Amino acid sequence: MGIALGIVGYGEVGGIFGRGLLHKEGIEAVWAWDLKFADPDGGAAARAAAEADGLRVASGMQALCAADLVISAVTASNTFAVVEEAARHARAGSRFLDLNSASPGTKQQAGAVLEAAGVGYVEAGVMTSVPPYGIRVPMLLGGAQAEALAATLCAWGMDARAVSERLGVASAIKMSRSIMIKGLEALVIESYTTARRYGVEAHVLPTLAETFPQIDWERQGAYFFSRVVQHGKRRAEEMREAAQTVRETGFEPFMADAIAGKQDWVAQQACTGLFDGLDGKSPWQDYADRLIGAGRGGEK
Repeated sequence: MGIALGIVGYGEVGGIFGRGLLHKEGIEAVWAWDLKFADPDGGAAARAAAEADGLRVASGMQALCAADLVISAVTASNTFAVVEEAARHARAGSRFLDLNSASPGTKQQAGAVLEAAGVGYVEAGVMTSVPPYGIRVPMLLGGAQAEALAATLCAWGMDARAVSERLGVASAIKMSRSIMIKGLEALVIESYTTARRYGVEAHVLPTLAETFPQIDWERQGAYFFSRVVQHGKRRAEEMREAAQTVRETGFEPFMADAIAGKQDWVAQQACTGLFDGLDGKSPWQDYADRLIGAGRGGEK
């Protein structure tokens, strides 16, 4: 008899993992729960979408926590709240895989809460964007059960590697990387839009290519703009956790705070409909022109 898998947070990442693991050997059923399922307006449609994907919709966290393995794929700011709720309904002997981008301190607190309830808590540092890889996205695992769970996940075709029995190590790796990657996104948006506003992009991008010839700056720029426009709110939350990671070392997170602010600002512009009609295939110039046309690209 196979195991029951539960997915809490059925957004982009939760959906990818739920659909990708649905028919893996050893998995009897995949259950999903998301707060949007209980929404009076859109809940029915959200539940129907999950069922259309082949998943079973749980009636709530209590039902979901009956699963043998629960995978948490919520926003960074909800990481600990989900753990607290799970601990109230936990089944001793089950396991909990936390995919969320939270600080080492948050993961350690989460682990303490669930382990006190008899649940094996494993943190995951998801090391790059999920959509291009699907369930094969590289993940670093940490915790007392990380080695055993990594073997299970790899048997399902995932790319998981245990890095430490101590909680916080995998998250420290992830958060340190996020400062650099999300920082590059923020810098590209600010640099490219400014260059576009002054009409000097044809001079600026070749100098970047000369310094870093391995990067296609046109293509990378378009990708950065599109991802931040689509996921800026989530990225901002992750960067606030990255800032907390820096604070936990005793340093002031000047850069991480600024990156979070830029990501959040772009997300706010997207919420106004400023980028409607643009997608991952749109050139970066189209995104920059929208900002400039709305008077949000700086003064000349």
